[in-house]
Amino acid sequence: MLPSYLTVKGYGEHEIVIDKSRFIAHISRAESEEEALEFIQNIKKKHWNATHNCSAYLIGENDLIQKANDDGEPSGTAGVPILEVLKKRKLKDTVVVITRYFGGIKLGAGGLIRAYGRATSEGINNTGMVERKLMQVVSVKVDYSWIGKLENDLRNSMYEIKDIFYLENVEFEVFVEQTHIERFKEWMVELTNGQGIITMNNLLYKESDIVL
Repeated sequence: MLPSYLTVKGYGEHEIVIDKSRFIAHISRAESEEEALEFIQNIKKKHWNATHNCSAYLIGENDLIQKANDDGEPSGTAGVPILEVLKKRKLKDTVVVITRYFGGIKLGAGGLIRAYGRATSEGINNTGMVERKLMQVVSVKVDYSWIGKLENDLRNSMYEIKDIFYLENVEFEVFVEQTHIERFKEWMVELTNGQGIITMNNLLYKESDIVL
């Protein structure tokens, strides 16, 4: 599992018009090639009457799965420019389909490359990007007498509360960066006078928006 990586926020759609041709960007996450291919097919069905539905995807921790498809445009003028934008943005697990409705004016090879690159870039900007950072979820169980102090100190710290469970004891689940685990445990021991029960839960990716 990567310590952190960039991907798109979710599904997004954005349209631009260049020399009367409509270019509609469809952006989504895809964590497998099957997901990417299903997304592409769904867009093709939706825009069955489009002139072209060009696509590219980049999947896997080391970008092992990457494909580009020109869908009838001159070779290398559509799918590759889309893929290059994904690489330049350092995005992972992302699929893009650019739907083109021809407007009657030929753009030439250079014009197509620029158009598909621009449509992809603007589509990503419109959809949004996130950083997914691998975090340790740490559980801290305390007696109810500690709830006010512990919650207040956590909310005013660098750590983020994932959840609070009100059971026999109160349990705080906290996102902690892996390099900060020992420091966090020491802080909890000091804060609760050693009365908190600290356990390591699962590893989860926590998402934060990237300002574009």
